[in-house]
Amino acid sequence: MQSYTYLFVDLACISVPFIASFYKKHAFYKEWNSFFKANIIVAILFIIWDSIFTNLGIWGFNTDYLTGIHLGNLPIEEVLFFICIPYCCVFTYFALQHIINHNPLEKIASVLSSFFIITLFVVGLFHFEKLYTSITFLSTAVFLIYLKMKKVNLSYHYFTYFLILPFFFISNGILTGSFLVEPIVWYNDAENLGIRIGNIPVEDSIYGLLLIFMNIELYRYFKNKKTKV
Repeated sequence: MQSYTYLFVDLACISVPFIASFYKKHAFYKEWNSFFKANIIVAILFIIWDSIFTNLGIWGFNTDYLTGIHLGNLPIEEVLFFICIPYCCVFTYFALQHIINHNPLEKIASVLSSFFIITLFVVGLFHFEKLYTSITFLSTAVFLIYLKMKKVNLSYHYFTYFLILPFFFISNGILTGSFLVEPIVWYNDAENLGIRIGNIPVEDSIYGLLLIFMNIELYRYFKNKKTKV
């Protein structure tokens, strides 16, 4: 059963949101067309990024916790990660819009974006030699600038992100070695800041933010496009 550990983490993450997607009053399964169009595009970008970083030895995978099925140099569980986690996040974004009428982050979303943009740019530029840090931080800063220029209301994006964080720390904690003898995913600390939240490199939280925001934005794009048609 040990070889199914990473797969179990993927399935555990998506199980509740998947079941809840069939709630009749607000059925997320009716949004699948928009979600999967968005997800495929973002997943391809992140899989390419992931594959390159794996080749460079910036991170890697412990075969003891994998089924042994690969897509290129990536275990199938890692590929599924880019479907399961975005599904959870976009479902949460969808649900929050029906549950929360007055978003408490409405007034500070722009300030949060400015804080992230400045901080990520400064840290990314000062640690340009660390590939995981620089590419993740600078890419996220650039995307946030784009969203800011487009005047996108990011209050529900941030609400989703902060709500997902505790579950992120649990799932990513398992992947990086919490509750296990060895980590499922290992990192070359020469390519990151060496700052960890438990076992999790701090870069993972920004990598996750970029993954979430890109999926939400493309989901919104395809949903709006469908509505206009």
